[in-house]
Amino acid sequence: MHQKKAILLSLSLVLAACGQGTPTARVPEQQSGTDQTTASGVATASECNTFKHAPMVITRIDYTRERDAIDILKSFESLAFDRQAKYLLLDVSLADFERLRQTGQERGFTVRIDEARTAEQTRAALGMNMQAISSQYPCYRTVEETYAAARQMTVDYPNLASWTAIGSSWLKTRGQGGYDMYVLKLTNKNITGTKPKMVVTSAIHAREYTTAELMTRFAEKLVQGYGKDPDITWMLDHQEVHLILQTNPDGRKKAEAGTLWRKNVNTTACPTSSTKQGVDLNRNFAFGWGGPGAGTTACDETYRGPSAASEPEVQAVQNYLKAVFPDQKGPNRSDAAPSTTSGIYMDIHSYSQLVLWPWGDTSTLPPNATALQTLGRKFAYYNGYTPEQAVGLYPTSGTTDDYAYGELGVAAYTIELGNAFFESCTSFVNDVIPKNMPALMFALKAARAPYQLGAGPEPLKATAPANVTAGSSFTLTATLNNTQYNNSNGAEPTRTVSGASYFIDTPPWAGGTARAMTAADGSFNSGVEGVTAQVSTAGLSKGRHTVFIQGRNTSGYNGVVSAVFVNVQ
Repeated sequence: MHQKKAILLSLSLVLAACGQGTPTARVPEQQSGTDQTTASGVATASECNTFKHAPMVITRIDYTRERDAIDILKSFESLAFDRQAKYLLLDVSLADFERLRQTGQERGFTVRIDEARTAEQTRAALGMNMQAISSQYPCYRTVEETYAAARQMTVDYPNLASWTAIGSSWLKTRGQGGYDMYVLKLTNKNITGTKPKMVVTSAIHAREYTTAELMTRFAEKLVQGYGKDPDITWMLDHQEVHLILQTNPDGRKKAEAGTLWRKNVNTTACPTSSTKQGVDLNRNFAFGWGGPGAGTTACDETYRGPSAASEPEVQAVQNYLKAVFPDQKGPNRSDAAPSTTSGIYMDIHSYSQLVLWPWGDTSTLPPNATALQTLGRKFAYYNGYTPEQAVGLYPTSGTTDDYAYGELGVAAYTIELGNAFFESCTSFVNDVIPKNMPALMFALKAARAPYQLGAGPEPLKATAPANVTAGSSFTLTATLNNTQYNNSNGAEPTRTVSGASYFIDTPPWAGGTARAMTAADGSFNSGVEGVTAQVSTAGLSKGRHTVFIQGRNTSGYNGVVSAVFVNVQ
């Protein structure tokens, strides 16, 4: 794994900014129209004047290396990201402006105020159509419509779906309207027992339109595919999906009106500003709270809140995660979760096209780093995003995935979708959905043992006849692939497929009988192998049967299971 070193500006430089603390000698300003970067990295006099009139200023970063852009995107939410023109726009405070400039001088990117956009006093200058979600973005459901869709699933699929309140939004706790927070749970209720769980939060940052809609459509795909798609069927039979679709419903309601709202709506935080109020819920989680990369001033976009888990939305999520996942990790940050740990947690964000895993608050590798990286590269293979440890140009603390992994040992990921907060419906339907549905499906497949199954071969293109005559045999085939990883940020080790088995009706984790499959070319000696078996129906009752396929490799890893239906007549 490529280990990034967070570059932090010295405290003395920050205190010297724009006349704060001990004055610092400045390089004379350059003429108007030229790059105003100073040798020391601090703001010029004219830049200081801009910050006096606007605590948050729109700043343009021109870069040459994609590596720098990705690191910046992991530390800041950009207002614009143009890969072709190689620039980013950020809304930053003076401290972050000078910190970025100092780092830019060391890494080779430039930082300057975008005077025109800052002066306009509106995000519309960024080219975003600031119109209500219902008029400009009809593909995205509102909070109420999302809740209605989830409730309808419980009506249409009562044996699969349940909709349960788990807490209240900030406004609801104050008796000022607001919302209950709900989780949509999907599993076959007729099959009981302890099941592996996949928990997903979305829309924790209000302006990220794509996230809740993607997960709502994922839920609809699962319930509609049950009984028709063999993989969806076995996953809902033997596993559970828990979706907190609207994690920040109060804030989302503001964003639905067309504002670039990020935080919750806690009016006690930055009460003098109607546009900067609230707490950044993804800096308020208890694990690592108070560390670097979170705002300490209430009007900051990344304000961490007055104390760890101070916000009711965060309390609801933390309590739910602790209720769903057993604590499978020791008390120390350096304690690894067992490789057999079950369950997976994902937090869906936008935008940047990234797959991220802990830690976000330090460049130190997490104790389960190799397994987290392997599975992250698998997700990134499917959605084409860049797989990275979450720490970026600077650390971020108090985040969802660091909490889930650090407190409970659960394999935890953040996926940053697409290219905009207000992604166009065309882009959402034609790009975001088709790229990310396969990644989510694989995550659910791997939920039983994510630290192991990500490294094993995946059965693809499994085939069998739909109908067979009782007492006859049929041919079962599949391709086992152990090479499908995104290697854009370091290469995954080469693994050779060593064998495959099939199981009829009873899967391997439930004690099913393994029956060997053979290599189609006569030997198992590569990372991709066709496999085949002649399957006898002797002793099978008439009706539909599920045939599970699982591969293994020479490194000792089994892969996820895939299945086919066969109807014995």
